[in-house]
Amino acid sequence: MAKLLSHLNPIPGFPAYTGPYQVGTINLEIPISDLSSPSEAQAPTPEIAPPLANASEEQRAILSPPPNFDITTISFRIFYPCEPTKSSKSPYWLPSPQTAYLHAYARFLGASPRLATLTSYIPFSRFLLHATIPAHEDAKLASPPEGQGRWPVMVFSHGLSGTRNAYSHITGSLASHGMVVIAPEHRDGSAPISFINNKDGSPPKVINYWSIQHYPEEEVYQNVADSRNHQLKIRLWELGLVHDALLKLDNGQPLTNIISNPKNPTPLSMFASTLDVHRPGKIAWSGHSFGAVAIVQFIKSVFYPFESRKDSISLYTPSRTSPLSKQITPSSPISLLDVWTVPLKNLNTTYWLWEKPLPSYADPTTGSPPLVILSEAFYKWEMNLNNTKKLISPPPNQQKSPSQSQIKPHIFYPLGSAHLSQSDFGHLYPWLTKKFFKAQEPERTMRLNVRAILESLRRSGIRVADTSVVDMEGEEEVAMVNGEEKRSRQNDGGQDFGILATTGGRVRGWVAIDLGGEGKDKEGLKEGKRKVEANGPMEAVVEGEVKA
Repeated sequence: MAKLLSHLNPIPGFPAYTGPYQVGTINLEIPISDLSSPSEAQAPTPEIAPPLANASEEQRAILSPPPNFDITTISFRIFYPCEPTKSSKSPYWLPSPQTAYLHAYARFLGASPRLATLTSYIPFSRFLLHATIPAHEDAKLASPPEGQGRWPVMVFSHGLSGTRNAYSHITGSLASHGMVVIAPEHRDGSAPISFINNKDGSPPKVINYWSIQHYPEEEVYQNVADSRNHQLKIRLWELGLVHDALLKLDNGQPLTNIISNPKNPTPLSMFASTLDVHRPGKIAWSGHSFGAVAIVQFIKSVFYPFESRKDSISLYTPSRTSPLSKQITPSSPISLLDVWTVPLKNLNTTYWLWEKPLPSYADPTTGSPPLVILSEAFYKWEMNLNNTKKLISPPPNQQKSPSQSQIKPHIFYPLGSAHLSQSDFGHLYPWLTKKFFKAQEPERTMRLNVRAILESLRRSGIRVADTSVVDMEGEEEVAMVNGEEKRSRQNDGGQDFGILATTGGRVRGWVAIDLGGEGKDKEGLKEGKRKVEANGPMEAVVEGEVKA
């Protein structure tokens, strides 16, 4: 009966988290004056945004100028295991101010300003104003399990049109299994809208969505590439500040949360001495789509010293003696969801990092195997698939001399999944994603993603709770791990060996991708030849999902 009523309820919602912990959440906005950037560079400014001075009048008509960036705070939501509580106070899924975010999403989907305003009066849209995240707002952080000492931590970067709330189900699910997950809201013009609040209570600064072409013509390609690089420059700078905020939270240093309730502020001191953020290689890094791009560029920029060449520009150069530079190691866990590889190959800027292998391969004996989970649409996007394989593959010298200690990356996709399936939109509007993108079983697709990330973390030495029997579906799973047969415990939950098995696993609709060989490149790109890679996530959404 409860399930029937949930289907009749017009308000979009989410299933309960399946881990053993209740989930708390807190929204933070911290002035950058409270923080120390690991990079010597200052905040990216409007003056260094991609100039349009050299563009023709026709080019200007199709190029969107950058927002007036003036970033004085960082914004993020924390999902964490909380003490058992019966409190029903849950945050709204649409951030505040809700109507502004609702209008912004309508504009992102192509509505005119007037139509976007009218959207707030349409019942179909207004239902979204009442959707809540099934977590307890400002709840008390639970104590780590006996003998564990501190909670493991993950930083998750959102994709285009994302917010700090837009991946609440995957981040909350991980928190329910014993992780503290940080979800920043990037102020690079990739969110549908974002607000920078002021400590003095004056009106906030608005950063609107920055519309950058996915299909640039040859003559404006460099402008588009520079625009994406500027977004990445902002994201990497923000991620460095998030890391510093984590250190200060754990050290118990005072931080100002300018959006907390002044009458009843949640004490940030509850995070003191509870976060495993000081040991090198223990923070996990994850992201979706353009967020996965940011994570790749971030960890590579931190791990590899910048190579000063005529054809290279660094987007982020942290001090080699900073705590951040000590944190990123070969053992740092990395999980990438539907990584959009095109911005990683921008010429003359980030391309010097493209040829660098992921840090995992710097130490074949202790490195953490990277995990990539694609949607079925991104699996069908052959150019991106080939780039993804190259991105996560071992360097050529390790491929030629394989050994038992060689790092073997994990790459899978769930059948019937869409690019939106890894965000909250698959849960909020399942019938829309099914009708237009052929997405099936949104709840199960998300569970498969969570299962894979959890098992990848376990194999990287990160202590998380056992996968629940609900998620493991009672299926018999036998897998080979390091040459030894392992059987997952299905009766009461347990370590989920089968989810990362390339042979022997029996997880329905979960497909392992072979790294060997390349698919036919539809764009006919040739190694060493410069050609506009005018493809973006929208190609996979439209062509891979609608036309497939």
